[in-house]
Amino acid sequence: MNQRLGMRELIGYGIGDLGINLYFISAMTYLLYFYTDVYGLSAAAAGGVFLVARIIDAVTDPLMGMLAERTRSRVGRMRPYLLYGAVPLGVISVLTFTAVEGSESFKLWWAYTTYILFGLLYTLVTIPYAALTASLTADSQERTRLTTVRMACAFSGGYVVSVGMLPLVQRFDNEAEGFFWVMVAFAVLATLLLWLTYGGTRERIQPPARQQLALGDSLRAVFSNPPLAVVMVLFCCGMLSFTVRQAATIYYFKYNLARPDLIDDFFAVTLGSMILGLVSVPWLAERLGKARAIIAGALLTLVGLTGLYLAPYTAIPWVFFFGVVTALGATPIAVLGWAMIPDTVEYAQWRHGVRADGAIFSFASFFQKLAKALGGAGVAFVLGLSGYVANAEQSEAALSTIHALMTLVPMAIVVVMAIAAAFYRLDRARHARIVDELAATD
Repeated sequence: MNQRLGMRELIGYGIGDLGINLYFISAMTYLLYFYTDVYGLSAAAAGGVFLVARIIDAVTDPLMGMLAERTRSRVGRMRPYLLYGAVPLGVISVLTFTAVEGSESFKLWWAYTTYILFGLLYTLVTIPYAALTASLTADSQERTRLTTVRMACAFSGGYVVSVGMLPLVQRFDNEAEGFFWVMVAFAVLATLLLWLTYGGTRERIQPPARQQLALGDSLRAVFSNPPLAVVMVLFCCGMLSFTVRQAATIYYFKYNLARPDLIDDFFAVTLGSMILGLVSVPWLAERLGKARAIIAGALLTLVGLTGLYLAPYTAIPWVFFFGVVTALGATPIAVLGWAMIPDTVEYAQWRHGVRADGAIFSFASFFQKLAKALGGAGVAFVLGLSGYVANAEQSEAALSTIHALMTLVPMAIVVVMAIAAAFYRLDRARHARIVDELAATD
């Protein structure tokens, strides 16, 4: 089925993820640092905030997905949430990075409250945004193209945050003030971009007019869906590896390498490499298939992480080189999981007779966010157990722990991901046959 999208709609959809990643990468990369080194929470306390808030965030995903797929409006099922959820998400993002004054217990309460609310509003916007992919086109390769443009925008948002956040923060009198005003700017920009996505896309693929989704239908579409089970493992492993590496990078450069001045440069080079590497993803998916392209990326990632593990702390050029290799390997991993999920929507519709795109996307996101919760909280807890003390000279145990979080832990996760990808059976040809059969029954 050929449903080729114009560049205007490709970009219109993609720029929404640029805005979303202004929030996502800010929280992923800098919130733990903000809590421990700016706001004054202990690593253990910050770990508790991360674990509780991210688990609540993950648990609400399936509820949001099932709500979105049952939504009926004249502008579609998914797009209204982008229109009405963008402003509240921006406001709570600013409050999450606000260093309020008060007692230790009040500051901890503020961190829990704002980060939990951030997760809830993030879910309100991002689950419908992700599920929108399945509503724009039913062509599997076109979905790869759509997701590649989306990831180019997402990586660009991540680049802006990773490279620009600290220099912008440092322009203010103190880091607390800097984080606040930078998040204000990010919130305004992200809100505008999400509104542009609302106005620049059209939901073409709709569920059958006669469809009445029961809860059991949504659950069956998720849990009796072998291709989706594989994709969920890929999401978990990809997010867990990324979360651990991203959170550990700041500590690695600040304490192991004693070169905090290079953090921005490292993010600039590695994320820039990922953006450039996106060009190859549709080509890889076309020639290898999506699952094998992920395996190829995993193998390259392992090469990069092995080199990073072996590189001496004084060998800065090699640290950057192997960081780039790791980033290039992670590129197809980051893109193709999102391109595979819409295909599992048609698989479930073909097998069970219902189109449950909201539930499928939300459960995949649930497992991804669960991995993010475990990764972020795990880094904080492990640092605490190793004897890490903020803004002080670290012990050998703490330095070794940071080094392992940067290299060995992601390596083990990537191996599991590559093994899981080998079990994916919903290739392009099989998906095309399924779509044709569905079209014939409408």
